Amino acid sequence: MDSKTLGNASDDSLNKSKTPPFIQAVEEVSAGLNSDVDTGLSPEESRARLQRFGSNQLSQIHRISAVVLFMRQLKNPLLLVLFLGAMLSLYIQHYVDAVAIVVIIFINATVSFIQEFKAQQSMDALRQMAAPQCWVKREGEWQNRPALELVPGDVIKLETGTIIPADARVFESVQLQVDESALTGESDPVRKKIAALDDENLILADQVNMVFMSTAVTHGYGTAMVTATGMQTEVGNIAQLIASTEHRLTPLQRRIKGLSHILIWAALLIVALILVLGFFQGMSFIDMGATGISLAVAAIPEGLPTVVTIVLTLGAHQMMRSNALAKHLTAVETLGSTSVICSDKTGTLTQNKMQVKQIWVGGESFYVDGTGYEPQGQFYDANKKTIDPHKQRDLIAMLRMSTLCSDTRLIEHKGEYSIHGLPTEGAVVVAAAKANITKQTLLTEYDIAFSFPFDSTRKMMSVIVSDQNNQAWLYVKGAPDVIMSRCEHALHQGQEVGFSHQKAAAHQVVETFAGQALRTLAVAYRPLSAAQVEQPDTALETELTLMGVYGIMDPPRDEATKAIKECHDAGIRVVMITGDHVETARAIAYQMHLVQQADAPAITGAQLNAMTEAELLRCVGDMCIYARVTPEHKLRIVRALQAQGEVVAMTGDGVNDAPALRTADIGVAMGLSGTGVAKESADLILLDDNFATIVTAVREGRRIYDNIRKFIRQALTANVSEVSALLFAFVLISSSVDDAGNLVVMLTLAPLMILWVNLVSDGIPALALGMDGAENDVMKRKPRPSNESFFANHLSIRIVVRGLVLGGLTYLVFKFAIDQGMGLAYAQTLAFMTLIFGQLFHIFDARTFTTLYQRNPFSNVALLWGVAGSAVLSVSMVYLPYGQMVLGTTAVSWQHLIIVIALSALPTLILSAIKQFGRIKWL
Repeated sequence: MDSKTLGNASDDSLNKSKTPPFIQAVEEVSAGLNSDVDTGLSPEESRARLQRFGSNQLSQIHRISAVVLFMRQLKNPLLLVLFLGAMLSLYIQHYVDAVAIVVIIFINATVSFIQEFKAQQSMDALRQMAAPQCWVKREGEWQNRPALELVPGDVIKLETGTIIPADARVFESVQLQVDESALTGESDPVRKKIAALDDENLILADQVNMVFMSTAVTHGYGTAMVTATGMQTEVGNIAQLIASTEHRLTPLQRRIKGLSHILIWAALLIVALILVLGFFQGMSFIDMGATGISLAVAAIPEGLPTVVTIVLTLGAHQMMRSNALAKHLTAVETLGSTSVICSDKTGTLTQNKMQVKQIWVGGESFYVDGTGYEPQGQFYDANKKTIDPHKQRDLIAMLRMSTLCSDTRLIEHKGEYSIHGLPTEGAVVVAAAKANITKQTLLTEYDIAFSFPFDSTRKMMSVIVSDQNNQAWLYVKGAPDVIMSRCEHALHQGQEVGFSHQKAAAHQVVETFAGQALRTLAVAYRPLSAAQVEQPDTALETELTLMGVYGIMDPPRDEATKAIKECHDAGIRVVMITGDHVETARAIAYQMHLVQQADAPAITGAQLNAMTEAELLRCVGDMCIYARVTPEHKLRIVRALQAQGEVVAMTGDGVNDAPALRTADIGVAMGLSGTGVAKESADLILLDDNFATIVTAVREGRRIYDNIRKFIRQALTANVSEVSALLFAFVLISSSVDDAGNLVVMLTLAPLMILWVNLVSDGIPALALGMDGAENDVMKRKPRPSNESFFANHLSIRIVVRGLVLGGLTYLVFKFAIDQGMGLAYAQTLAFMTLIFGQLFHIFDARTFTTLYQRNPFSNVALLWGVAGSAVLSVSMVYLPYGQMVLGTTAVSWQHLIIVIALSALPTLILSAIKQFGRIKWL
């Protein structure tokens, strides 16, 4: 729904024709709304309509309470299995085990709860954009009323600085300009007209006789009649789109969910195996329960949710230092999976600062460089050789004329430059400043007698000045077609010639500039007599002499161009989705090497409207340019890409971008120019509005995903070794018989020992893995398929083989100690130490996808400290009374400890050597 239909707020609409207001004449709009532009509505009628249509506000959204949100975290399948283990521990009176498991559950749930507690506030941000008060005409009198009370048919006043409170049809416009960038994405203010338009299918940006809720009046004044309020406005339409979008699971969340299911089934199968074997072997229920709990705990990496969250947090901090603020931790990894980046053009790929790039004057061409609005840059001739502009008389004359004929000012504050006025006009002022020409200095030579401001009807601005010889001049600048139609002469190599001699060349320059995505601005002049100075602009703006034409553009960011190349090298497709005109979009895309052909195919919003979903799906995989699009179009594009299995990052800064930002796998908002709605709807905020920052974040996301996979390899190898060590004892019957004649299995490891391995010997070094640097080829790989599991590229085989070897070694150490009569506690302690140090050695192999022999073990200092800390803590749990009480360990001889440490290094060293020299990729 949009505001194309009058009074569409309910079924009892005021206007029965359902005709878009922008194609209706003023009288038709007024009649359709049963209102009068001179008197407005009566208080009685306004109250009746308020009752019928409702308040002029956006609907509230449902909020999830903190309690419900916390309880939702407990639905995590891994936590449910641990909870069942805690209940069984209580039943068999293993209270320490039960308490320890419950604490682990609470920590994991709390971390996840904190991560998700930042609820979406998009609707709140939209509500804050509405004008709290407005001027409305009631019974012929202007009243300052709350915007909430507006209804269709109300007449409102529009003045500079006004936040427009509802969608309305313009009835009066005196140089009225409105900033609609938040809705349309176009940076230039829109000049509003009164006349009806003739195309019912115009997109929002072209409905120049309409104003829309939450946009701002930047210049002039006028009046308008409200056609839609509240949720029936364009902003309301966007709010409905936001409310209707569902958050997709991120690739990381989908992979962890899949991993959870695998681990749960593995735990259940192992427990079932224990119960069956135990039943036939005559084990007691309590002994089977203890064994089952031990195996369930061993099969599940309890620290996985916590470690993943902490690793993502570390990555988020790293991104923050690179000007990328991740609002949701999962966004950090999602970036690493991104296969398509849908980017806005203005301000993201480009600088959002209009610059003069070329100047055609007196029949010669010149070029200008520079960055942003800084008055620093060089001038070049047609051969791209540096020149002194002050030695080019015609060029300097044109810069002086256009500076005097300008209302825009260049402002410097603490070394930062900005403009106050129209962006296109500001580009000319900055170009003059690069030649040390400013209006302030020119006013010491000239007096301004009259100024005729820019008008959308005339499409030009002019000024009358007098020089030090009291000669009056008319300087004019504006649209080339309008200026040229009023010229009788043209400047050519310092001489005035008949315009007919230069007409073809001038029009060719304009066409050439347009083909290069340059906006054009012509400059002309005319000498005036004293009598002519008093004449109106309509009489003076004729018989002009064409001075030249400026070629102006919003230039691409150099770093964004480099970033696009890096994206292509990394297999990431960049798609430009913009509200700008198609030729401008195509030219910028070609200049930035986003596409390889100057005439690359592009799709406009109008063409999208005519496409079916099937047609869009057929072409979306190859299309890189979309122009003149609406919020609905952006949604369709994102969903079509996702339907093809792409992981989509979508950038945006306006209200109109919010639905697509929420629907995309990762929404990226602009931190400097972005609206509050866009920032609240996004997952990532660029603090510098720079596309290159996205690519930096993608690199960081890939590094983080690699590190998460490394942790999973490390953690699951430990789990396999723990489970296999226990199963070896059970299957090979390391057992004894109790006084009642029941078979009692001597477990290789006690349950709390397993928890310690999972949380400390794995957990502490795993955090350091999160700080591991990126592999050298991280931005040379193709994006991961969205359905790729953690176990791709033979990782599952590596985990099983390494885990079984280490588990077997752990059991053999345990079995040897039992056979030597060292006692159960002593044997379990030796097995505990074997497993601890085996994992600590294995982590150096887990931190690379090659072998430990190909990566410097000292390159990650944090990992060295983590391994050392884990080793010291674990050894202390063997020799300190507190550790012996909690874990059931006992002090072992130093000779045995040294032997165990040496043995635990063998699996990693030997298997890595076999892989290295045998070139066995799966090992």
